[in-house]
Amino acid sequence: MIDIDAVRATLARLQTDICTVLEATDGQARFRCDEWTRAEGGGGSTRVLADGGVFEQAGVNFSHVHGAALPPSASASRPQLAGRSFQALGVSLVVHPRNPYVPTSHANVRFFVAERPGEEPIWWFGGGFDLTPYYGFDDDCTHWHRTARDACAPFGAELYPRFKAWCDEYFFIKHRNEPRGIGGLFFDDYNSGEFARDLAFIDAVGHAYLDAYRPIVERRRDTPYGTREREFQALRRGRYVEFNLVYDRGTLFGLQSGGRTDSILMSLPPQVAWRYAWQPEPGSPEERLYTRYLKPRDWLAGFD
Repeated sequence: MIDIDAVRATLARLQTDICTVLEATDGQARFRCDEWTRAEGGGGSTRVLADGGVFEQAGVNFSHVHGAALPPSASASRPQLAGRSFQALGVSLVVHPRNPYVPTSHANVRFFVAERPGEEPIWWFGGGFDLTPYYGFDDDCTHWHRTARDACAPFGAELYPRFKAWCDEYFFIKHRNEPRGIGGLFFDDYNSGEFARDLAFIDAVGHAYLDAYRPIVERRRDTPYGTREREFQALRRGRYVEFNLVYDRGTLFGLQSGGRTDSILMSLPPQVAWRYAWQPEPGSPEERLYTRYLKPRDWLAGFD
């Protein structure tokens, strides 16, 4: 049986846990918290950390929104949802570090249910996490994916390879013909038929994000960098903006359903750049990102 209160409590606790760890890791800045309501129904809590010692910006958003019906643009691809009331709950976060040797990271876990009197509800979970490095490191990539695999393992050995492949496909910038980063996990429409088990799975994924990301931050946070690295970081952040505004389902759903704009767009980096027809210098560390890391591969199999 679906338990919305259990989903809400799980996700609210996850938001607090993530913010606590990120604050401790940064060691300087604290999260600002904005509670908000949505005129059409529901609301949430947006927490943003800015100008920290490690994190230039980090946003961790919890939302629980509901309505009598989905907007036509959101239900067009799912005709079975038309005319049903809905509830959507989720935690979504993006962390943009200051040091270009520390990757940007993203995580999201969510629940959706659509109901109509006298009929069985339609429900599913979704989520995952992915990593966007500017300068790649083999051990970071292996650690990230090993943690993702281990989070999935208690719920089925088949989940990691399935959701890893889905992540590679989803976080792909089609108009650039390049991945956004090194991937991780992505899944949607997930319903095993056991609500409590599926809720435990997204809780495990959400907390595994911390196990995956914090050691990488600690390893790279004090790496020396200069203007060149910051300029490359800003250019690569431009790719991040392109993906989020053109392809990201969560961003599009939030804007189409009348969500809080500041909370939806908190994923965008504070400093970003575009340069016409830019290409990395052959043989440079910047080119190495493209040739070694921005390509789908089995990160657990070692490197050639």
